Amino acid sequence: MEKEDLKILAQNLANPQGEKGIEIGEMMNDTNIGMTLESIKTLLIEDHETILEIGHGNAGHVKSILSKAQNIQYTGIDISETMHQEAKRLNQEYESQVNFILYEGEKFPFEDKKFDKIFTVNTVYFWKKPIDFLNEIYRVLKDKGTFVLTFGQRDFMEKLPFTQFDFTLYNTDEMEELVAKSHFKRMKVSEKEEQVKSKTGDETITRNYTVLTIKK
Repeated sequence: MEKEDLKILAQNLANPQGEKGIEIGEMMNDTNIGMTLESIKTLLIEDHETILEIGHGNAGHVKSILSKAQNIQYTGIDISETMHQEAKRLNQEYESQVNFILYEGEKFPFEDKKFDKIFTVNTVYFWKKPIDFLNEIYRVLKDKGTFVLTFGQRDFMEKLPFTQFDFTLYNTDEMEELVAKSHFKRMKVSEKEEQVKSKTGDETITRNYTVLTIKK
């Protein structure tokens, strides 16, 4: 891919827009589904819980969340108007259990201690003030809640040509240090590996990623 094409891809991975954004949203759902399903499994969702996902993309995976337990209430929050509309379109049949909210990317429009479980996959590269953002997650998580943070490891991510454009990359140790500077007190680390199709072509690559299970 040409440099300009890579830049457009990077911009749409951060904030999908328009027809190209819908196309990239579908691609992200396909290529990230392993990480997403691993994150959902790690949440250990139980009946009657409230779930928040930060950066839901097209939310093609929401049915997997709702199938984990009875009477789940899911909220997805995203900065992309395109993904907000696409997520609502794809999940119309679940509208009694799901709610999608558009926000500006830093402050959550929720009261304190609202959610039992919170998770996010592949969004940490775009956090402008990561410690402040972690503390905002802490604020809206219930005292006995769980936050699952999943991201591609630096050694893997820096090999991808589009991450040179406005991605902040972390290895597991760096992310642990970052979380330790926030209000969160405890975390469990799980490092994973999977075979996935590249976002820039059809070749299969080995992705190394980290799942952090974080508690107050």
